Amino acid sequence: MGYAGTLLGFLPGGSTPGLKELLAAAQSYLPPEQVERIRIAAEFGAEAHKGQKRKTGEPYIAHPVAAGVILAGLRVDADTIVAAILHDVIEDTPVAKEELARRFGETVAEIVDGVTKLDQIQFKSREEAQAESFRKMLLAMVRDLRVILVKLADRLHNMRTIEGMSPVRRRAIARETLEIFAPLAERLGLYAMKLELEDLGFRALYPQRYRVIEKAIKRARGHQKEFLGKISENISIALAKAGIEAEVDTREKHLYSIYKKMLRKRSALSEIVDVYGLRLVVASVDECYRALGVVHGAYKPMPGRFKDYIAIPRVNGYQSLHTTLFGPNGLPIEAQIRTRDMHRVAESGIAAHWKYKSGDGSPAYEQAQAREWLNNLISMQESGSSEEFLESVRVDLFPDKVYLFTPKGKILRLPRGATVVDFAYAVHTDIGNRCVAAKVDRRLTPLRTQLRNGQTVEIVTAPGAMPNPAWVNFVVTAKARTAIRNYLKSLRRSEAIELGQRLINQSLAEFNLSLTDISEMTLAATVGELGMVDADELFEKVGLGERLAPLIARRLGPANPLQTGSDSLDDSLDAGNAAPAPLSVAGTEGLLVSYARCCFPVPGDPILAYLSSGRGIIVHREDCANVDDYRKHPEKWLSVTWAEKPERLFGSELRVEVANRMGVLAAVAAAIAGTETNIDHVALEERDAETSVLIFEVKVRDRTHLARVMRVIRHMPDVLKLSRTLAVRTRED
Repeated sequence: MGYAGTLLGFLPGGSTPGLKELLAAAQSYLPPEQVERIRIAAEFGAEAHKGQKRKTGEPYIAHPVAAGVILAGLRVDADTIVAAILHDVIEDTPVAKEELARRFGETVAEIVDGVTKLDQIQFKSREEAQAESFRKMLLAMVRDLRVILVKLADRLHNMRTIEGMSPVRRRAIARETLEIFAPLAERLGLYAMKLELEDLGFRALYPQRYRVIEKAIKRARGHQKEFLGKISENISIALAKAGIEAEVDTREKHLYSIYKKMLRKRSALSEIVDVYGLRLVVASVDECYRALGVVHGAYKPMPGRFKDYIAIPRVNGYQSLHTTLFGPNGLPIEAQIRTRDMHRVAESGIAAHWKYKSGDGSPAYEQAQAREWLNNLISMQESGSSEEFLESVRVDLFPDKVYLFTPKGKILRLPRGATVVDFAYAVHTDIGNRCVAAKVDRRLTPLRTQLRNGQTVEIVTAPGAMPNPAWVNFVVTAKARTAIRNYLKSLRRSEAIELGQRLINQSLAEFNLSLTDISEMTLAATVGELGMVDADELFEKVGLGERLAPLIARRLGPANPLQTGSDSLDDSLDAGNAAPAPLSVAGTEGLLVSYARCCFPVPGDPILAYLSSGRGIIVHREDCANVDDYRKHPEKWLSVTWAEKPERLFGSELRVEVANRMGVLAAVAAAIAGTETNIDHVALEERDAETSVLIFEVKVRDRTHLARVMRVIRHMPDVLKLSRTLAVRTRED
């Protein structure tokens, strides 16, 4: 082929591995002018990367060309292959995005920019850099799915040549491949790529385990292939008698699939018997179901192991019938039945229906499904840190789904373990926010109930309802978690503003003033001096502990009106001023007043509070060991007192030393329950053969209620010692 020869003069060593293969693959399905573009791109990339070498010692251009070969195998368009060849040019060479756009078009430049790594940005940690890069990659995908195809091809070739990396780096890349890129390939229906990424990642991360399983599979291969060939022959004869033309192939389970099954079932390798399976490819959907009947007639099916992914396709567009048969000696054999189109989609995913330039209507089902999922990622941009975003996406990548129905029969796919609240947010964010109850299969069900395949879920809403902060602890979908957190952020702001006003009023009380006595002009001038937008921002920062109320009061008060003095400690602490009245706390203040879990204060305990930056007020018992640490920051102390009638229950922790005997835990728990007290958590510490320490976290109204609980426990015959938990100098705030 002449194209390769033209390029040789630009390349170190006179040749580029994979170039002839790339041009031949492209020529098999692309018109000559597009193949020429690919040749020119390779020539340009070789010149740009001239002198650069990979860890393996080969010219750097060999890597992007190899990524192009992988994509040409998927028969993608020329723009995608050109972008793959140039995907490291912006990052590793002086070539700018504008030059790429001028030479190869805006589309190629945008794809390359979407894949470019973010080495220029400074991050606090390697994890954050990885997460931020992943965020950019995924959001770029929403605009153009070809970005992820290039990224996956880049990762696949890197995994094929990973031996050049150091062992530590090799394991890190392999783990990322198994956790992120292989599931992403599966989600987009790139099944063959997913399998290779998994096996390469498994070999790099756990080389010894890989070798052991590989050796065992080779030993078992001869025997299993023999009887599998007989089963395949019997099924082919039965299908022919039924008038069904089918390709019947045997397939071998991949090593990583076997390893995951061993972990999931906690089985030894010798117990994993379904190493091989059958695949039947027929002409039509009707023949799929007819073939299923023939197969079940030839070999008895295993109950509960049939899955119909034709009627209800997977979210990545995958369609097949799955059934498991009892083979010789009861050995299970998995069989897949699909049409030729389904088989093509199963192997190539969204690349099987590439329609960027088609202009013939809506995109293919598989691409539409992938794009629908990717569009949901936009809503996660407000979810917080990049690491949190990455964790959210990681949860949604894995395709272990449950299929659920709305009352009108619409099918929703959710991750296994999804709850009623996840379902509500999957229907619509407003439905989730106003959810108050739910009916599953027409029966009222708690909102935290995990849903199962095939259930019909009806969400009950109320106009004034709001998300419960506790929901974030049990929802599993990124959409639900993001919506709840966004709501909590707005709620947190309103609470912070209210708390900030209370704190400033408390500090102004030493001047016999309140905010109502401060003129709008004075308040606006103070806000401007501090570089804030409005008074609400000032109140919010005070409520969050980012600004100190005594300092703000000094600026607003008459002692130093509109003083431009510094925010110094001396300026805020005037020994001659009277102490302000204590702030009243009742336990109902929401997100900005919390009760320290190191000492578990309850109404009736002497308390003080500490203003924690970004968290608001943390209330401690006065005798808490952690209070000593706070004495170093007197400007953050707050004088607080309990409201007359707190309107909630408070947590308290009791340490009960007991004699070891059967049933003592149940006896103490029953005694606590007899005082009409809820137990939130129980833990056990074994001291020795004679004694143990039971740690109960209970909910009480006040100190009197707690004393009654302790009195009941103390009088039990097996109780040796009883005390409330008190911190031993462990800063939890």
